[in-house]
Amino acid sequence: MNWKAFLLILIGTGTLSSAEVVTKEITYSDGKTDMKGLLAWDDSVEGDRPGVLVVHEWWGQNNYARSRARKLAKLGYAALAVDMYGEGKLAEHPKDAGAFSSAVMDNMDEAKGRFLAAKKVLADEEITDGEKMAAIGYCFGGGVVLHMARMGVDLDGVVSFHGSLGSNVIAEPGSIQAKILVCNGEDDTFVSAEAIEAFKEEMKTAQADMTFKNYQGAVHSFTNMDATRIGKKFEIPLAYNRKADKASWREMKDLFNEIFE
Repeated sequence: MNWKAFLLILIGTGTLSSAEVVTKEITYSDGKTDMKGLLAWDDSVEGDRPGVLVVHEWWGQNNYARSRARKLAKLGYAALAVDMYGEGKLAEHPKDAGAFSSAVMDNMDEAKGRFLAAKKVLADEEITDGEKMAAIGYCFGGGVVLHMARMGVDLDGVVSFHGSLGSNVIAEPGSIQAKILVCNGEDDTFVSAEAIEAFKEEMKTAQADMTFKNYQGAVHSFTNMDATRIGKKFEIPLAYNRKADKASWREMKDLFNEIFE
């Protein structure tokens, strides 16, 4: 059974939860730093299938990023939860998370190298159709995948969930190959109206195929069910929003159905 037939069966029968997801720990390198990723796929799907890179929040490649890779595997994709920090580093406090994420975003050439290393690992897997690739990211990871699109990385699509919009690299006209979906919380205090306007103008100038979704009542980290607890713990305006989570995941699926048809 190929991946397209598999998806049609899941949609038609409503048996998405029955998918048999297999995972494998993978260590890979950009030539300077070892990184630890998690590959997830459904072994009931025969042949290769599109690959999706999952870029973590600023906490690092934790259980949340891995859970999203497993969800993508259930949809019939080969998904790799990537490690942008190296050595599987995780942060438990916002100060550490801020330091880790800033180190990556302040050196976009190195960030691109780490991303491309993960992309190659996923594309080279026997289960993956290396000609059909996308990337999604959360918070920090959303900013990463948007930067990869700006830098012209060969991807069919990128999706940013409550990601940062500010740019360390301005996209040149015609440089963006990927279709872009931005899923933003309308009440996210980390993303200003000015940042949104600047981003939209940048995408327009770059002639990008970009869709921007603003979810009413949603704040930062709206897809993460642990966000409300974490927000209260550190007194940060984070909260899970079930409606926005479901809507944004549906928008992502629609985009993937379009780009991978």
